[in-house]
Amino acid sequence: MAARTAARDDARAAGDRPLATAIAALPKPTTAAWVCNLLVRRQPEEVAQLAELAELLRAAQVNLSGDQLRELGRQRNQLVAALARQARGLAHTDGHDVSSAVAEQVEATLRAAVADPGAGAALQAGRLTTALSYSGLGPVDLGGAVATPVRASAPARTARPAGEREAGHRRRDGDQQRREAEEQRRREAAEQARRELAQARRDAEDAAAVATDAAAAAETADAEVTAVGERQDGARRRVERLERELRRARREAEEAAAAVADAQDRRDAAVRRAETAVAIRERAQARVRQLAEAVGDPSGT
Repeated sequence: MAARTAARDDARAAGDRPLATAIAALPKPTTAAWVCNLLVRRQPEEVAQLAELAELLRAAQVNLSGDQLRELGRQRNQLVAALARQARGLAHTDGHDVSSAVAEQVEATLRAAVADPGAGAALQAGRLTTALSYSGLGPVDLGGAVATPVRASAPARTARPAGEREAGHRRRDGDQQRREAEEQRRREAAEQARRELAQARRDAEDAAAVATDAAAAAETADAEVTAVGERQDGARRRVERLERELRRARREAEEAAAAVADAQDRRDAAVRRAETAVAIRERAQARVRQLAEAVGDPSGT
């Protein structure tokens, strides 16, 4: 919009009122259209791949090649998603974060560019004013979607010579200013591209480092899983061995308990027999003493 205002002012300064009016009438693009135009101007080669893929898809449709259509459809989805991500990144770099709704409009425009050659040409022109969409039938509606290029009006033949010279000087000055402004924009774009390339390289290096660390972490985790599995197997074997020993110990304890009960029974019986024998002995000794007294045996035995 700032460039449009500057171009309008230059045309007015050069005395070209019709051109100034035409420039001022150029519509302001929607955010999605601006993002698409930014992508085309910064990444023209990548966007050109859409047209190549569109030609391949049309050829496959003519040949009714189902396998090829499916493969090309998969490639289309991947390319559209990749370009949409690039567009969001470019917009972010230029200080404008893209919402999800705008991102969907950008993807719809890219898909429309694949589906319809006219939409593809409109996208590659880099002058969209609104996002594009394809309904699946017929061509894409481009009405009011592309800013019409304007041309400077021819100098009036009836103008006075002095006025013509003065207007010519103003136009040349305006042309020079526009060329300088364009050169400045190109330099800024080149510098921006260099910064983005440096950032992309740093991002790639960071991503490679992250991938390396992730692979190492995965390998370590796999080794840990193996080690833990081995410990688990060893613990399971020990548990099984201890369970067998516990069952054997329980059987031995039960057998010992039964043996103790038998021994106690035998001991009780022996104690009873001993007590009986002592009682019998004491009665016998008393009888002996009694008889000894009766016969006058002083020994009592």
